[in-house]
Amino acid sequence: MVSVAHSEHPVAVIGAGPIGLAAAAELAGREQRVVVFEQGDRPAAAVRSWGHVRLFSPWSELTSPAAIALLEQTGWTAPNRKRYPTGSDWIEGYLAPLAGALGDRVRLNSRVVGVARLDRDLLVDSGREEQPFVLHIEAPDGSVERVPARAVIDASGTLDRPNPLGSEGYPVAGERVHADRIHYGMPNPDVAGNPCVGKAIAVVGSGASALTSLIALTSDAVYSPGSRVVWVLRRGVVGNSYGGGDLDELPARGALGTRVRKAVEAGRIEIVTGFRTVAVDRAGAGRVALVASDGRRVDGLDQIVCITGFRPELSFLSEVRLDLDQRLQAPNKLAPEIDPNWHSCGSVQPHGHDVLAQPETGLYLAGMKSYGRAPSFLAMTGFEQVRSIAAALAGDLASANRVQLSLPETGVCGGAGLFDGAEGGGGCCAPAPSGPQPISLGLNPATR
Repeated sequence: MVSVAHSEHPVAVIGAGPIGLAAAAELAGREQRVVVFEQGDRPAAAVRSWGHVRLFSPWSELTSPAAIALLEQTGWTAPNRKRYPTGSDWIEGYLAPLAGALGDRVRLNSRVVGVARLDRDLLVDSGREEQPFVLHIEAPDGSVERVPARAVIDASGTLDRPNPLGSEGYPVAGERVHADRIHYGMPNPDVAGNPCVGKAIAVVGSGASALTSLIALTSDAVYSPGSRVVWVLRRGVVGNSYGGGDLDELPARGALGTRVRKAVEAGRIEIVTGFRTVAVDRAGAGRVALVASDGRRVDGLDQIVCITGFRPELSFLSEVRLDLDQRLQAPNKLAPEIDPNWHSCGSVQPHGHDVLAQPETGLYLAGMKSYGRAPSFLAMTGFEQVRSIAAALAGDLASANRVQLSLPETGVCGGAGLFDGAEGGGGCCAPAPSGPQPISLGLNPATR
């Protein structure tokens, strides 16, 4: 439990995405002071980057009880609980109204560049626990403000930190040079004058985000006689890359693999297995090639869609004390439960404040950020996480420790939901800025 010695300061929440906003709603419902820092100019900035994607969770699993209670005070009308929204629907029907209901508790254009104890760096022990946190907040003009807080909930997510093409965790040779041919995100083929039509495109990745991309690129609206879609897998066989199918308790998620399998059988998708990329090379005629460590090449590509997972941004937490698993970069108490080598979404045990708390008393990782590099996060997991954390911060340990959650079971987790051709987003073949761009991962991509 956090000391009330600094109760004059608010709880700081990093990230105004689904979980950050839910945390603020939980705290507001318990009459706790809270401020949410969002680096974007609008709430749910990361969700906006994949607004054209339909989630494979219904509305009933995409809203938190505390948020609903707050929204109902404004006359908000709940969406049909059985329907499956797109990312844009999620924002318009829930996240934007929730941010509006929270009012000036949400600060936009406020990028957290540092978290520390007042007048203490990572090294100093003396008087550490008695000091409040200080968040260093950078404005768009580069100025930095120091804001005190009695506790910090980091719900900043991982979507702005996609993994590169290289299987060793680093960008491969030529990845930055040919950044204009690499799209770190979910393609949206349904845009006017789509440059993806009739192109040769490789999709690198094996999660449901990759499956969604393959479905989008082989749809009748995009696929033409001149099209070529290559699915590049690091694993030696396709195996369970098609997902859980009929065994998945989330039917929309299970349908992804079924649709991709049919596209493969129809000859619309080539599969390359055991391919570990070491370079992106020129291939003539203005195209590029993927080069594997064993010398194989996938030549003649107009575009590469890279969906190889995510990692947490930890640099702004460098002056506070963390206890993270060395592999997953998730809280050590949680890591054994979410290791993707052993667990699916449904096998993860319910967990709350005590599992997510860091050695720096009052600091919590929540949402997708708490899962580090694991791909199995669900939004309803995050809602329960922040309910427990808010209860602990309010001193209600009985409620904080009463963590209950039943998750849908599947043998394969991660990825975004079904693409449905909704408007929004950009063409996958449009010129990309240098460096990775946000993409969508997770049943409910619950981040900033």
